[in-house]
Amino acid sequence: MDFSLSDDQQALVDSARRFARQVLTPGYQAGDKSGRIDRAVIKQMGDMGLLGPELPEAWGGMGLDCVTSGLLLEQIAYGDFNVSYVNLLTSLCGQILATHASDALKERWLKPILAGDKLVAIALTEPSAGSDAARLKLKAVRETTADGDHFVITGEKTSISLADQSDVAVVFARTGTPESGAKGISAFLVPMDLPGITRTAFDDVGTRAVGRGSIFFDGVRVPADHMLGDEGMGFIQVMQGFDYSRALIGLQCLGVARVSLDEAWDYAKGRETFGLPIIERQGVTFPLAEGETYLESLRWHCLRTLWLKDQGKPHTAEAAMCKWWGPKLACEIIHQCLLTHGHGGYATDYAFAQRYRDVLGLQIGDGTANIMKMIIAREKSGMRLT
Repeated sequence: MDFSLSDDQQALVDSARRFARQVLTPGYQAGDKSGRIDRAVIKQMGDMGLLGPELPEAWGGMGLDCVTSGLLLEQIAYGDFNVSYVNLLTSLCGQILATHASDALKERWLKPILAGDKLVAIALTEPSAGSDAARLKLKAVRETTADGDHFVITGEKTSISLADQSDVAVVFARTGTPESGAKGISAFLVPMDLPGITRTAFDDVGTRAVGRGSIFFDGVRVPADHMLGDEGMGFIQVMQGFDYSRALIGLQCLGVARVSLDEAWDYAKGRETFGLPIIERQGVTFPLAEGETYLESLRWHCLRTLWLKDQGKPHTAEAAMCKWWGPKLACEIIHQCLLTHGHGGYATDYAFAQRYRDVLGLQIGDGTANIMKMIIAREKSGMRLT
């Protein structure tokens, strides 16, 4: 494995780094107050090719490898952790669309998503089914009328990122019987302006700009050609997608940990106590040095996981490792960096408190640490563990 970058890759990463620091960083705390993602910023990212760069050029991507996509997301998260959710969801949903949607749907939705004109969400979680995705209850019933074939969707999705801001969502619904389990789940591309859809946003501790919330479907009629892939294959599609997004989440968390460490090192060089800068104090520098060590270890593991995906090799266990360790480590590093800043770090003049609140949510969402560890144990033992 060689993660050295080509000149073209380095130019893209440098461009994303400048954009993150100059454009995203100044608006990070403002997004926490407004509770919205700035659409103008997303459009800029689309124009720069920062959304779904690994997706096919025919639909607006750049056809790059997944390692490069992860490196770009890491830079975006450095500037604004919440905006990086758009990168994450674009890559996760974009791969589903690129693989399973008709050309007409790709033209109608994938192109504007990659251009930054539309926002996409993934609607999987339900009130009674989070990580246990095979137990979904949202129903999709086929209906044939004079105006063609449709599926009528009824039920609720909850804990959905961009619930009240997305233009379209990849929705997973049960087309089979409850007894059919995972084999009865299908995926649909659902425009969020269809009649019968209502949405709410939660008053969350963190990631307020992302707008996590619920989506309610009351007899929503979705054209049958909006099904993604074959009927009953939705569960397989989402599980394969999560192997990718979990590695991206690791890098997303590292971006916000990296900016916290950078600020802590700078502060330690300038702050003096008892006649010396505190960077001379081992009690200050050793915790930061430990953070650097752990951060680099996780970063290389995330890149290796994405490299495995690029090579078409299994990476389910590796992705689960990225997912449970990334948010935990980022919270620990941010906490230490806040403490390094002393009483000032506890104030909202710095972004440490918001970063901590934002990253904390990923210790729950997209699979808890215990779920990830179950996946790792299952993959390594070859047994179906409960």
